[in-house]
Formats: sequence, structure tokens, C-alpha cells
Amino acid sequence: MRFGLFIPQGWRLDLVGIEPDKQWAVMRELAGYADDSAWDSLWVYDHFHTVPMPTGEATHEAWSLMSAYAASTSRIKLGQMCTAMSYRNPVYLAKVAATADVISGGRIQMGIGGGWYEHEWRAYGYGFPSAGVRLGRLDEGVQIMRDAWRDGKVSFTGKHYQIDGAIVAPKPLQDSGIPLWIAGGGEKVTLRIAAKYAQYTNFSPEPTAFARKSEALAQHCDDVGTDFAAVVRSVNVNAVVGASDADVKGRLQRIRDRLIGAIPEAAADGYIAGTTGPDSAVGTPEQVVERLGKLRELGCEYVICYFPEAAYDRSSIERFEQEVIPALS
Repeated sequence: MRFGLFIPQGWRLDLVGIEPDKQWAVMRELAGYADDSAWDSLWVYDHFHTVPMPTGEATHEAWSLMSAYAASTSRIKLGQMCTAMSYRNPVYLAKVAATADVISGGRIQMGIGGGWYEHEWRAYGYGFPSAGVRLGRLDEGVQIMRDAWRDGKVSFTGKHYQIDGAIVAPKPLQDSGIPLWIAGGGEKVTLRIAAKYAQYTNFSPEPTAFARKSEALAQHCDDVGTDFAAVVRSVNVNAVVGASDADVKGRLQRIRDRLIGAIPEAAADGYIAGTTGPDSAVGTPEQVVERLGKLRELGCEYVICYFPEAAYDRSSIERFEQEVIPALS
């Protein structure tokens, strides 16, 4: 298994209490820490409004952060989980990503999906088209990006996008273009798109669902002529790792206490409940290794970890590095 680390950016209320002019320093320092440690990649979310509800708390923009991390780190891969296809014209996005890849020396990953957060869609004037339209844009958009990165110039006539000789120069530094992580577990459409174009997928960490979606992906790969074994399957997990059950409980209480004031208590309770489910990496190192080991047995090769404490306390991250990664790598 390989491991990625989400860097707090505010979307999940993970910079609450830190003044806006100090937040970039916190993010940059944590990215530098990850760059020098056991993590294979760092990740951000592509969202504009906070969850579990929109608030006035900061949510820093994903692709601006990509360029900043490209310039401020030297080794670690850099991704978004995941970019919403409809938020940016796909050939413009290909251009942005290619530029960031050059800045990074060839380390950008393209996490891409159809998008789902209706409140921010409507607030930003994108409307909220049907799932069919959003996934149709995803299918066409990844074709456009792939061709732009390969050829440096792209034309495309589709149902959703028309591109006429757009030049994307410089091309990415990575020889085969920027790796595509197609995120989402829709078994009829999303996983078929992944089978056609993705080097990586990202879907549910719940073991039964993971196994079912893996089977669906394998069938789509067979249908379109893709080598299923060549597509890396990844998951995202919430992670709080403590020395004991009591330590874990105390950490969760501190996370909840921090949220109160930014959101109502009931919402904070729901947030904690959603963080600590049976498909999480919340527990002692032994408990986390056992859970993630079951996913590894099902064919999961990559885990991207979100630590709610990251901006305030790195000890959970350090314990994961010291006791979980060595057991599963």
C-alpha cells in the first residue's frame, strides 16, 4: 500500500480558530513536513463552501494551492480529490494543470469527478444539472485533457464541449501526461469512464462496497479492453490515531469542541459520527492496521488519509507514519 495525506484547507472546518493571514503558513509547513516524510502524495479538496454546512469560514481554492505546493515542495506528488469537471472548462483546466506540473517538476495528479455539492454549484452560478449531464461532461472532459497533454493541441466536438485548436503549451513534464484519478463509485457510468481513461480510481472504503465496485470496474475493463490489474484502486479515510481507546476518545472530543461556535452542536455531533464509522482509520494503530489490511486483501493499493487534527496537532499523523504505514507498505 501507498499513502497520501490531505492538507487542511478549511473545507472541513479544519482551520477554525486560525486567523486567515496565518492559514497559508500552517498549510505550507504541513506540506513541507509531508514532503520530508513517509507520504507518497498530498491532497486538497476542490470545494468552495464548507461542510457539513456552508459557513463564513475560509475554504482555500484547490488549484491555487496546487501551484503553491508545486513551488514549495520538492518530492511529494500533488493531487486534488477531486476536481469537479464542471467548475472549469476542461481545456483551460488542462492548461492550468500542465503549468502546475512544470512548476512541480512533474508531480501533479489529476483527481477528477462529476461534482456533487449542490449548494456551492448554485451559489457560484453553475446551476445544478442532472447527474447524466455532469457525468457526460466528465467523460468528454477527460478525453480533452488527455489529448491536450499528449499532443499539446486539441480539437473536440461533443455534446457538452466544443474545442477548436486549443494550444496547451507547455505540455506536462510527465511523459504520458498527468495521471488521471477518476473518483466516484457509480457502477454504471462513473466506473465505466474510469475503465476507459483512468490510471487510478477512488471509491468507497467500506469493504463490501469496495468489493462490489471492484467487480463492476473489472467488468467494465473487460468490456472496453483495459487491463484491470493496471488500474490502481484507492480510497479516502478519516484518520484519528491514538495510543489507546481513551486517547482516541479525547482527540475526538477536542475536535468536536473546536467545531462548536462554527456550527451548531447537533451538526458537530453529526460530523464526529461521520468521521468515526467502521470504514474509518480511527482507533489505535493496531485497530487501524486491521481495518486497512482488510481493504488491502480486497485489492486496495492506495489510501488517502484525512486527519481532522492536522492543523493543530501532528501526533496522530506521526503515529500513523511510525506504526501503520510500515505494517502495510
